[in-house]
Formats: sequence, C-alpha cells, structure tokens
Amino acid sequence: MSFTKWNFIMTIIGIVSFLFDIGVDLWISFKYFQQELYLFGLLTIFFAFLSTLIVQAFSYTWFKDDFVEGSDESMKCILVIHLFLAGTLLRYWYAVKHGYRATYDQARDRENAKKKAVFDMTDLSMLRCFKTYLENISIVASIVSISWSTVDYQTSLRKSLPGQKGISVGLPLLSYTFYKFFTLTSWIVSIVFLLTCNIYIFAGLVTLLAVAGFCWAWKQDTDFCKTKRMESLYRAVVGIILVFTFFNVKGSKTRIPISVYYSVRCFFTSGILTLCFFLRPAFARTFIFAVLSIATVVTLGLGILSLILYYACFHPTLHCLIHPKEDTVDGIWEDQSRLTNFIMP
Repeated sequence: MSFTKWNFIMTIIGIVSFLFDIGVDLWISFKYFQQELYLFGLLTIFFAFLSTLIVQAFSYTWFKDDFVEGSDESMKCILVIHLFLAGTLLRYWYAVKHGYRATYDQARDRENAKKKAVFDMTDLSMLRCFKTYLENISIVASIVSISWSTVDYQTSLRKSLPGQKGISVGLPLLSYTFYKFFTLTSWIVSIVFLLTCNIYIFAGLVTLLAVAGFCWAWKQDTDFCKTKRMESLYRAVVGIILVFTFFNVKGSKTRIPISVYYSVRCFFTSGILTLCFFLRPAFARTFIFAVLSIATVVTLGLGILSLILYYACFHPTLHCLIHPKEDTVDGIWEDQSRLTNFIMP
C-alpha cells in the first residue's frame, strides 16, 4: 500500500474542507434566519444534522468492527466522542497521526503506518461520500427557497412602485410560484445531468448562456447604475441570473423575450437529455436517471403551463381599465430611480 506526502497534504486539506463545509451550513442557516426564512433555515439544519447523525452511526459501527480485545476504555471514549458528533474529527486525527508516521517518521514501522493511513482515508472518503449525498436532499429546499424568494421579490417590488397593481393572493400567486418552481427544478436537474456527462460541455454551455444574457442586457441599454463600470458589472450579474430564470431586463413588453427564452430552454433541455442518452455515462444507465429524466420533462411542461396560465388569466394588467404602452408587470415608472430600473421577474 502506498501513502505519499501528497496524500498526507490532501488529508490536511480534507480537514479544512470538512470544517469549511460545517461553516457554510451554519452560515446559510444564519442567513435564512436573518431573512426570517425560518422554514428554510430549519430544513438546512435538519438535513445537515441528519446526515451528521448517520455518518456518526456508521463511523462508530466501523470502530466497533475494528475493535481489539482489551481496549474497552478506548471504545467508551470513542462512543462519547461520537455522541458529541465529533467522530469524523477523530478519524481525521487518526489519519493525520498514521499519515505522518508513514511519510515523515523514519524511526517507526512505516509499512504498518501506511496500511493504517490508507484504511483511515478510505473510511473517511466513504463517510464524506455518505454525508454529501445525504445533504444533497436539501437541494429541494434550496430550489423552493429560490422560487419563493423570486416570488417575494416580485410581490414586494410591485408594492413599492406607484401605479403598479400587485399579484393577488390565491391562484395568481400560486400559478406564478409554480411557474418559477417547476422551470427552475427542471433546469437545475438538466444541468446536473450535463455535468455528469461532460464537465467541459457543462462549463461551455453555462458560459455561453451567461455571455448571451450579458449581451442581451447590453443590447437593452440598461441604466441601473450611475457609472459605466458598475453598469457593466450589473449586466454581468444579470447574465448569470438569466442562466437560471427569466427576468425582464429593461421593463419592456415581455411576450416575445419570454417566448424566445423558454423556447431556448426547451431546446437545451431536450438536447441535454439526448446527449445523456447517447454518451451513456454510468449514472445514465440507472433507473433513477430514467425517473428523473421523465420528471425533468414533466416539470418543465408544468412550469410553462403555469406561466401561460398566469399571463393569460391572472396577469395584473388584465384587470386594469387602461392598459399602458409598456407591460406594467415588468414596466418602468416615470421616475427613473434605481429601484424602477432593476430587473423584474
């Protein structure tokens, strides 16, 4: 068995990554609570805590499997450490200790240390894999959070602009929420599929869409910022947002832009699924891929149907006596303030 100095360095990086992951979970939860999104904050904590509990259970079980007679006191200490959810840190400590002996300590049994270090890292890798896939359940919560944040932003924005009729609570709000949720879900699953097929095609597509969004914002001659430098940065951010969902950049009528946007979305989604079918990566040969592929198509269809329903039946301008020249849902007010010039969903 081989355990090199590079493997030892990677072990140290693994500890930093592990602690950073915990910090990110705590930071995300804190931000949710700070924004009064208590449900999403609790869901983030719940899934992180659940995955940690399962990892601790596996870790302690594996320690018991490797139990050596006469080390009862050690097992009691290991149990207490796992009860305090620090089993992964304990395993990293063992990995660092054995890894150091295998690579830098010339006076000890290096071959035995190498063997232990390799076993330690194998166990850690498997536990991290478990944790990663278990925490990915929270993607659903993230998509819901993004969708609701967009809807909340749209509602708040309309309330803040004089002369703008807000989205009514009930079917109008529900149809708009479904439109954002289903289209976002379909697209995120699609680009994850593409990532599993080929990371270079994934990076190329995302870059292409972001550049196209930036060029569209530039063509619309947005005037959100007072300086050209900040306006360029704003257009770049808009380009990234447009990779995921449609926003009206300039406040003009949305029928043609939104039709083109989701026609392109349908084209790329079908193209990604076709590419996965022909490239046939390992994941694409599983039953879950077939289920998710069907779900991707269905959610995209439901999202577009919700969009059509919203604009055909519940669009706020449908209930106005006088229709303005601009699309009042995404239109601009006479006062060209920063708020009125911001992107509108």
